[in-house]
Amino acid sequence: MVNKTTWSRRAFLAGSAAAAAAPAFPRPAGLKIGVMDGVLGLPMKPEAFAKAKELGFEGMQVTLGRARKGTALPLADAALQDALVAASKQSGVPIVSTYLDVLHDDCLGASGEASDRVLEGIRISRALNAPVLMTVFFGKCELKTHGATEKVVEAFRYLAPAAADEGIVLGFESLLTAKQTLYVIEKVNSPALKVYYDVGNAVNLIGTDPAAELQIFGADQICQLHFKDKGFLGEGKVDMPSIYQALDAIGYGGYGVLETASPTKNIDADLKRNLDYLARL
Repeated sequence: MVNKTTWSRRAFLAGSAAAAAAPAFPRPAGLKIGVMDGVLGLPMKPEAFAKAKELGFEGMQVTLGRARKGTALPLADAALQDALVAASKQSGVPIVSTYLDVLHDDCLGASGEASDRVLEGIRISRALNAPVLMTVFFGKCELKTHGATEKVVEAFRYLAPAAADEGIVLGFESLLTAKQTLYVIEKVNSPALKVYYDVGNAVNLIGTDPAAELQIFGADQICQLHFKDKGFLGEGKVDMPSIYQALDAIGYGGYGVLETASPTKNIDADLKRNLDYLARL
């Protein structure tokens, strides 16, 4: 646990210039840092795993890609699945979750095709040995009304048993507040549905405090996290020290996955800069 007396914010700010540039709280016990394959610039590419290992990441979130209506997702291809699994094993970087990007096009709760995509994503995630399938609700699929949210509740009630049968957790990532998100989780009432929490979205899109919301959820309701901000971590509005403190307080020991941008367009250097920042926490 964090020694909050020693690492008080006042003492932290009173330190040297070098110390003042460093965050206040150490990494919570058990927290591991992963990265999205798309952030590496290598979506659905086996070589992404060696790159992640080289940069120092401990896990990979793999996108399942988008597909035209009536066609299979790119990662439905068994040969590509085998290549990714082999690359994961060779590098020692596990596939910690998958990302159903196609839900930006087909909104879950609004079409039967979207539910079919989730079922397809569950099967692919199982083949990839990924324990979490992230489902997204952004853009035209953002949950802006109670009616839309209720339709998503019904969709998850249908999908959660299928996920549970395959040992997959559906990660619910949206622009709802913590209390609104818990409404969905509690209505569905399945261990196969948990929160996929994005600290950058919380601050920059919703306007909420991630540290407070993480404590509302507790570790049991969170399957994974996205770490990001506008620009580099530690230089925007997201207060990563307070987030680390909150994660430590709730005993979260899963993955924080980088969904960061590349401000300089040098992907490797920018990812290393963000990872170095987190290493100093």
